[in-house]
Amino acid sequence: MEAVQIGVIRDSMLANPLLIRADLGRSRSRAFTLPGKEFVFGKPNVTTDGGVPEVMSHWSTLVPVTHSDSKPRKAGQDFMALNREAVKSGLVTAHEHYQFRATHNLKLRPPKVEARLDHSPPDITFGVHTRPSTPIFDLLEHRYQQRWLEECHSAQKASQAKQQKKTKLGKIYETRTSLLRQSQPSVEPRPLWQLPRFQKTPLHSFIGVRRSPPIPRSPVARARPHGVRQLERLIRQQLDDKRAIILTALPVSKPAKILG
Repeated sequence: MEAVQIGVIRDSMLANPLLIRADLGRSRSRAFTLPGKEFVFGKPNVTTDGGVPEVMSHWSTLVPVTHSDSKPRKAGQDFMALNREAVKSGLVTAHEHYQFRATHNLKLRPPKVEARLDHSPPDITFGVHTRPSTPIFDLLEHRYQQRWLEECHSAQKASQAKQQKKTKLGKIYETRTSLLRQSQPSVEPRPLWQLPRFQKTPLHSFIGVRRSPPIPRSPVARARPHGVRQLERLIRQQLDDKRAIILTALPVSKPAKILG
């Protein structure tokens, strides 16, 4: 099936790569117009130097160029000197400076150029010296490895000695945080809570308090039920506790003074 073309194909359409359709199995055209097959690309060489025969028959030597042979350079204007002289003359505006530069001509001094005429000795050899050959016995004996290890050990010892010297010379200053970490203040325990009426009462020992002697294990007591024995035990314990509290609350009598 042939492609349907609508409209007229103009020459300008072949120069626009966006309008050119890519052909099947071919590279896309970029709308470049190239010359014909007879065109030779490149730059023509019009120099007539004689070619290889001229080089082989005549050996040209380089002649050093001296300052007298070189072309004199045109020295530019010395704007620093022009500005300085204009300010000394009392000129301030840009127009006055422009007129001053047009009427005055102050040139830069040409730098001194001296030709280098170094006379080398006739038997000198130019270039880089050949590197000496590596001894094969040192390679077989691993001499370079041993030398490298010794250099590493010496460098490590030097760095350790330097680090130790630095730590000895340095002084560590104590800060508030470091001092607080070192010190551990003793914390006193809080007193137990008491009723206000018992805070001024002196303490009494319970050495004089006597508890009721335990009931001997008689056959009659053994015959009682376990619950009755436990109840009697609790009653006796409560009575002993009340007696101890009463003795603690009584004021302590002061000893009488002995009259001489």
